[in-house]
Amino acid sequence: MAVLEVLVYPNPGLKQVSKAVETFDAALRDFIADLKETMLTGPPSVGIAAPQTGRLERIVLVDVSGKPKTPNHGFMILINPNITGSEGSVIGREGCLSVPDYTGNVYRAERIALTAQNEFGRTHHFNFSGFEARAVQHEMDHLDGLLFLDRLVSRRDRFRRKVYKAPASQTQNS
Repeated sequence: MAVLEVLVYPNPGLKQVSKAVETFDAALRDFIADLKETMLTGPPSVGIAAPQTGRLERIVLVDVSGKPKTPNHGFMILINPNITGSEGSVIGREGCLSVPDYTGNVYRAERIALTAQNEFGRTHHFNFSGFEARAVQHEMDHLDGLLFLDRLVSRRDRFRRKVYKAPASQTQNS
């Protein structure tokens, strides 16, 4: 496994739309292992998307199980995810590995239904709520070239992060 470089805003690669995964093979599973290692090695994070490492494919990893008293599905590999329904709207603070200097308040659906494939191409159906729904929506935005900065409630809802130091492996590519 390898730790991949995480693209940092304003890298133009973060603004591109990803393509669907069509081949579910050992090379894909190796990349997913590297993506997971990157997520676990970097600053504390509940998710990562393939485009954050420069790979423009529709792959996200999410794991909110480390948040106390947060209902969750554990570690998830979501390939070609598609939101099939949503309910409610809530504001919450978000941060991002690719935007290390800021956090911000963003509207998200409170509950979502989703279909996605796993690393073997099998389709699964999920219902997410609360923080887990927020994390999934945040990571899925990366697949469409969106950052939480594009969804801020208002300009006043962006805040400089007080304590965050990106590892040397996370550098800005301009």
